[in-house]
Amino acid sequence: MDTSITRTVLPEQAGVRLDVFLAEWPEIGSRTVARRLLDAGAVRVGGKRTRPGLFLEPGLEVACTLAPALLVDPLAPDLPLPDVPVLYDDPWLCVIDKPAGLAAHPPEDKTIVAHTVASWARARFGDLPCPPDADRPGIVHRLDRDTTGVMVVAKTEPAMAALRLQWKERQVHKEYRAIVYGEPRFQSDWIERQIATDPKHKDRMAVVESGGREASTYYEVVERLDGFAHVVCKPKTGRTHQIRVHMTSIGHSLLGDRVYRSRLRQHDALPAGAPPVRRQCLHAHRLQFEHPGTQEPMAFEAPLPADMVALLQWLRGRARQGP
Repeated sequence: MDTSITRTVLPEQAGVRLDVFLAEWPEIGSRTVARRLLDAGAVRVGGKRTRPGLFLEPGLEVACTLAPALLVDPLAPDLPLPDVPVLYDDPWLCVIDKPAGLAAHPPEDKTIVAHTVASWARARFGDLPCPPDADRPGIVHRLDRDTTGVMVVAKTEPAMAALRLQWKERQVHKEYRAIVYGEPRFQSDWIERQIATDPKHKDRMAVVESGGREASTYYEVVERLDGFAHVVCKPKTGRTHQIRVHMTSIGHSLLGDRVYRSRLRQHDALPAGAPPVRRQCLHAHRLQFEHPGTQEPMAFEAPLPADMVALLQWLRGRARQGP
């Protein structure tokens, strides 16, 4: 049964954000739940619906309708917390080595119950800031669920704002490692092709001739492995699935990628005896940005995960043996 509660902003609460004010109510308990109530239109300030970032004035009346369904927290699934290696941690931010199989934030499909980077971070650090446009505590940028490597979590509002600005202004230097089908013609090159939602598959992205968003990726071959290649990718822009889409567009799909496959490589398979490949072979190897508090440059690296190391070792041995 829904419950309606009205509380008045006290003088000592002047200047507090609305979502913070609501999170302090024992019936709500977190900013994540507060934002869900706000997004659902269950909160009124002075009789009007408003935004989470409203700074409150003394004497204002805040009314909230507490529907049980809105109080269930998708960021607290009743599951054991995943093992997430921490590369760096301070009061402003945390840098992790994200494992494969862990999404950055809860999916749109609310029937899927699983931990995410957001739920792990909140369980470890408590209430975290959200981007202004989404209920994603601590999440500054995304990595695909099956992509491993360096990822940053913001722990304060100023850190969230400063880090997001760096991503928006393309001041962050990103370096990925990938294993692809085929050997690129050039040792290094830029891929500059627009990306948009695939008109035939709305859950995928695609290279388009016009009407998409500009996207730029630099790649360089690290190793040629007799029909395969280990490459470094340095995206200048940050479009959804950019590296996977761009490498596929030049005929070099990533091993293990079941969504993006080039026409030349869509039927390719690893030779018999290869280690199993259960995900796209993509790893966020290095990330460089400016600390949001000290403005000092910071750089972090995550070692290649075991599955990619095993596959590279096998491909090297195969290449040495020859036909």
